[in-house]
Amino acid sequence: MRFICPLIVVRDIGVSRAFYEEVLGQNVVYDLGENVIFEGGFAIHLRSHFSDLIGVAENDIVQGSNNAELYFEEEDLDAFLERLKGMDSVKLVHGLVEQPWGQRAIRLYDPDMHIIEIGEPMESVVRRFLGMGLSVEETARRTSMPEEFVRQCS
Repeated sequence: MRFICPLIVVRDIGVSRAFYEEVLGQNVVYDLGENVIFEGGFAIHLRSHFSDLIGVAENDIVQGSNNAELYFEEEDLDAFLERLKGMDSVKLVHGLVEQPWGQRAIRLYDPDMHIIEIGEPMESVVRRFLGMGLSVEETARRTSMPEEFVRQCS
C-alpha cells in the first residue's frame, strides 16, 4: 500500500482551482471535473460529488473546523507577502510570525476555510541566520537543525 495524496472538499471547484493557481502558484496535473489534482501532491474534490461518494448529506461536511492545514514553502516569502497585500479576498488566519526555531510563516484560509500555511524553507532560515553572523553551532541550536544540515546550507 502507498499513500497518494491529501484530498480536500470544496464547494466550488472553479473558485478553489483559481485560488490554488493564482494565489499559491500551483499547477494542475489533471482536471477531472469534480476532482482536480495539483503537481504539489494534493487534490480538491467537489463537495456535492464527494458527499454522494461517502454517503452523507452535503450539510454533514464541516467547513472551517481549523483542525488541519496544507503546508507550502516559499523561497521568497517577502515577495509572496507583497503579492498578498493586493488580494483583498484572501482571509488570514494570522499575519507573519516567526516560529521558535526561526522559521517565518503566515497562515490563511482558502475559499472553503481550509487552513493554508506558507513558510520559508529551513534552508532559507539557516542562510538568514548565517548571514546575520551566527556561527554554524549557534545556527544549529537556534533552528534545532543538525550541524551537518547547517553546513550543507552555507
